[in-house]
Amino acid sequence: MDANTDNRMEALEVRLAFQDELLDALNATVARQQKEIDLLQQQIRLLYQQFRNAQPDDGPGASPRDDIPPHY
Repeated sequence: MDANTDNRMEALEVRLAFQDELLDALNATVARQQKEIDLLQQQIRLLYQQFRNAQPDDGPGASPRDDIPPHY
């Protein structure tokens, strides 16, 4: 191989090394974000359960909007 080919090969190897490093960093970011999403989804489920448990059991369709205000 001549010097030009060697230089081109070396440049490609360097680019590949940087791309591998970038890919590893992106994979780590995606994995971290997935963990955060999973945690947020779990928190939303817990909040929803707390909300459902706090609702009065006055029957279907009962809501605070259905109550007559005390001044009527």
